[in-house]
Amino acid sequence: MADKKIHTTNYFDTFIEVAEDTKANRGTIPPSKGDKKTVAEMQYELIAKNPYRFTSDDVLFQVYAHRNELTKEEQKKAREEFFSKGQPCLRASPLTKTYGFGVHCDSNGKVALYGVETDRYQHFLSDRTIKKVKAMRTSKK
Repeated sequence: MADKKIHTTNYFDTFIEVAEDTKANRGTIPPSKGDKKTVAEMQYELIAKNPYRFTSDDVLFQVYAHRNELTKEEQKKAREEFFSKGQPCLRASPLTKTYGFGVHCDSNGKVALYGVETDRYQHFLSDRTIKKVKAMRTSKK
C-alpha cells in the first residue's frame, strides 16, 4: 500500500467562485430530499458550521464515510483507499455549481463558504493575493 499515490482535492490560498452558469444569485441552504441527507446538505453543514476547520479532503471524505456508514475503525484504511483515486473537488460540488456559494481555501487548505451576494465574496474576487478558480459548469458549452 505504501507505493500507492495519494491524491488530494485541497487548494491553498484559493477562492472557488460559483459556476459560470449558476442560476443562484445568493447562497442558499440546500433543501432536504426525503429522509437521507443529500451530499449538498452534508457538505453545507460541515463547512457552514465549522468555517476554516476542515480541508476539502476532510469534507469530501466525511461525507463519503457517512454515506457508506463507515465505523471509526474502518475510516483510516478507507480514507487511504478513497484518495488513492482522484476525487472530484469542491469545484464540482453542488454548493458551488447550484446553491450560490463560493469556497475560500486558506493558507492551510481549510475551507469556508461565502454566498455570492456577500461583501466577503466580492472581497475575495478583488483580492490579488489569492488564486481564483471557477466551479465546474453544470451544462456543457
